[in-house]
Amino acid sequence: MKRREFIQKSSALVTLPLFSFQKDFKVRTVVIDAGHGGKDPGTIGKKRTQEKDVVLKIALKTGKYIEDNLAGVKVLYTRKTDKYIEFQDRADLANKNQADLFISIHANAIVGANAYGTETYVMGLHKDKSNFDVAKRENSVILMDENYKEKYEGFDPNSPESYILFSLNQSAYQENSLRFAQLVENQFKTKVGRSSRGVKQAGFLVLWMTTTPSVLVETGFLSNDKEEMFLASENGQDLIASGIYRAFKEYKAEIESLN
Repeated sequence: MKRREFIQKSSALVTLPLFSFQKDFKVRTVVIDAGHGGKDPGTIGKKRTQEKDVVLKIALKTGKYIEDNLAGVKVLYTRKTDKYIEFQDRADLANKNQADLFISIHANAIVGANAYGTETYVMGLHKDKSNFDVAKRENSVILMDENYKEKYEGFDPNSPESYILFSLNQSAYQENSLRFAQLVENQFKTKVGRSSRGVKQAGFLVLWMTTTPSVLVETGFLSNDKEEMFLASENGQDLIASGIYRAFKEYKAEIESLN
């Protein structure tokens, strides 16, 4: 996708109505994106737990909860196996299928620190260095894409100047992205028993490329021994997935009640 297409898409978004104001709107299609995969392991814990494996299991569990309990909702997955998927293809899956929500699932890490907790991001300009660092790490995946310079028109995930492009995006989907992100973090804190670091904003390329409410969920820190054990466990993955599912169920009910 060319940069001019990015800009045209962003400009168009300004004039679109929020989902919450659309008459008889139903949440029918959700895309669940397991981050990383294949040649890209993502973050790696001290016990060698790989992000790509953890988030795939959580993504599949989340989708199954939705499929089993919410009739009429179509669940699409950016990947269901250990496969590398380019950012553009992840976003294209949501856009081409006119998805009503895009959920990207990840696991965090900070080398040399014992940080812990969940955090859910929406698209926006970072307000502090830690948010920027997370965005840089996730966006750096594009360096693995073939012809990435041509595909992303010179976007450099390590350059603060590249993120100025995101200031063009005044997304009509921001309100509902925030709505869902808050529900996710509330579930993690009150039902799953995790420490919530809250809802944050940062310049995630994959969120910016989607034309729908979108969030990126950091399910915990693989650099933290206890959280690595939790995220690597079947029970931990199930609890995180159930939290995201309940947030989705709440979101769907809230949005549809506004019709």
